[in-house]
Amino acid sequence: MNPEQTKIADKMKDVKATWDKAPAGPKKDAALKHYQAAEKAHTASNDAETHKELDAVTQALA
Repeated sequence: MNPEQTKIADKMKDVKATWDKAPAGPKKDAALKHYQAAEKAHTASNDAETHKELDAVTQALA
């Protein structure tokens, strides 16, 4: 795993932990869609899209 992949994996863990702690509701539901998109982008090795979707998760929970 290269340094960028490690950075993304750590960011995904952090975002997932934040999502897990969020109260149920429409914000959490919207964030889940972005997290799932981030997982898909990560699987496809699309780092830019993964970062974009993880940032969207954070915004959706704000």
